[in-house]
Amino acid sequence: MRVSPPAIEESLSRAEAAVSAGESLAGTGFWRAVSEVKRRPELVDRYADRIARIDAQAHRNWALLIVPLRLGTVLAIVVTLIGLASIWWAYHLTGWAQVLIFLAGVGILLGSTHTLAHLVVGRLMGIRFSYWFVGEVSRPQPGVKTDYSSYLRTAANKRAWMHASGALATKTIPFLLIGAAVAAELPTWIVWALAGLGVAMILTDVFWSTNASDWKRFRRERGYV
Repeated sequence: MRVSPPAIEESLSRAEAAVSAGESLAGTGFWRAVSEVKRRPELVDRYADRIARIDAQAHRNWALLIVPLRLGTVLAIVVTLIGLASIWWAYHLTGWAQVLIFLAGVGILLGSTHTLAHLVVGRLMGIRFSYWFVGEVSRPQPGVKTDYSSYLRTAANKRAWMHASGALATKTIPFLLIGAAVAAELPTWIVWALAGLGVAMILTDVFWSTNASDWKRFRRERGYV
């Protein structure tokens, strides 16, 4: 059932009042209105900036920590370089020190490349970003906040692949590092562990992430194509 422009206006007004009072968007009809705008590209220019302002305020009300975009990006790149340096350092070590440093590098790269992939692919697709953030103590992995105005003005297929990029980047890391483990002459079990990790992450995506997280968003945006 389509949502009429007057109903969209009412939902956005309720959402504006809610976020101004520091409340969530629950019960305002905001996301239903957003979905309608996505389905009807002729409404995007009319509502994109207003939706973006509401979304930004709601997100700031929710986020635990906000970091400026440039600073957060620099920190993410530095962490990624530390992960790569750890892999390189492992080539010059032996025994358990080599194994531990290599695995530390793997963990760092898994954590740092996910959101960087969203950022890089999103910018290539024309999506702008506002800042980095940590949403909750229970989910400390940082994210990067989309500028919803540019998000809505980007084609749905491109939005979908921006969401998929983080998952795709993360899933390739274990397989890419198999060669590094072999070159460093690490124990064979490390190679099998990397392969197993990669397969397990793919299976997790297949059975869980299609209904939550990045792949859920991918499927949602593909539905607007």
